[in-house]
Amino acid sequence: MDRATKGVQIGEIKARFEKMTAAVFLDFTGMKVEHVTKLRAEFRKVGVEYKVVKNTLVKHALKDVSYRESLDDVLAGTTGIAWSYEDPAAGARVVKAFRKDPAGEKLRIKAGLVEGSILDAKGVEEQLATMPGKNELRALLLATLQAPLQSFVALLAAPTQNFVYLLSAKERETAKQGTERT
Repeated sequence: MDRATKGVQIGEIKARFEKMTAAVFLDFTGMKVEHVTKLRAEFRKVGVEYKVVKNTLVKHALKDVSYRESLDDVLAGTTGIAWSYEDPAAGARVVKAFRKDPAGEKLRIKAGLVEGSILDAKGVEEQLATMPGKNELRALLLATLQAPLQSFVALLAAPTQNFVYLLSAKERETAKQGTERT
């Protein structure tokens, strides 16, 4: 690979890291091609970009960031990186689910990266993969915002409802007295 091509690839990798919300570093040693292809398809479904990278190019792309030295142990051997741009947990969820499949038994998580913090393999599976997604958080926020409004509406409706119950009870009482007189 010539110097100009390396420079372009380093720029692309750097741009992915700047744009991402989270990244998962994977070791795919020993996996069959069809299994890796299946993994790539699963990543695509959730909007995660997966690429096999040269470790030296990643080191050059990240030379100006504070967490680069923490990644030295991670950037050894075969490395695939799954970049999540929208939902930080999307890539980790795909990896966790794929590892349960017999096709993914050889897939190994090296580390995770979220907002400059490095997570170990256990942290990726137990913390990052279990984080709620954007849609789940939106639903939770909406439910939280709606709860006080629903209580307020119920409080406003209570006097009217109690008045209706009072009229209904009075009507039954009057009807009962009317039947007793006859």
